[in-house]
Amino acid sequence: MATAAGIFTNTIFGFIRASIMFAAIGTAGGELGGYTMLQAATYVWLGQALLAPIEAFGTREVSQRVHQGDIAVDLLRPVDLLSLHYAQKLGRAAFLLLARGIPPLVVGALVTGLALPEHPLSYLLGALSLLLAITVAFLADMMVNLAAFWLVETRGLTVVYNATMNLLSGFLIPIVWFPDWLLAIARATPFPSMIQTPIDTLSGRVPPAEALGLIGVQIGWAAVLALAAWAMLRAGTRSLEVQGG
Repeated sequence: MATAAGIFTNTIFGFIRASIMFAAIGTAGGELGGYTMLQAATYVWLGQALLAPIEAFGTREVSQRVHQGDIAVDLLRPVDLLSLHYAQKLGRAAFLLLARGIPPLVVGALVTGLALPEHPLSYLLGALSLLLAITVAFLADMMVNLAAFWLVETRGLTVVYNATMNLLSGFLIPIVWFPDWLLAIARATPFPSMIQTPIDTLSGRVPPAEALGLIGVQIGWAAVLALAAWAMLRAGTRSLEVQGG
């Protein structure tokens, strides 16, 4: 029932977003920031399909285990903590893509149509970009969780993070529609690598040669965030105190 409700909600929000973008493009004369009606529809439905797998609405499991002290047991296990949760993230992402992402995408394809890539390599690069997007999103979300080592409550930080991610990732609107100053800020963050890049690659809006550069940016952010998350985990482990032990 929850999955069915998620599909229904995801589809309805897709129609709402598509109607808003169509209105903006229609007012602009049929093209806005390099997006036609069909490209905008593709952007919307791919965004709806990828949001849950990539964001997964930020699991708070790690931060809760830190506050409860259960993280001490996790750290004693022979499996690396980050690797364990990354594997879980990939499993959840695969399920959410199949169960809640593909159905709205099919509905969108039937109702508004989709712009498909002209080059077959775009599909392969799109799959790689999607995996990297999930990885970057996981590492950024893990850093929010690991802040629990130093913060009594992380819910406020989570709300700010999710709002910032939805805006700067390009989920709400393509970042190329931003004013120059906001576009510069967005491109200086890892957030476009989570939504904008995989959508542009999967849709074929950017050719394979340009997509390779964007994937390189994703790899760079994945490396930076992995080092930062590992450093936070190591520092938090040294400072961890559990009452009674």
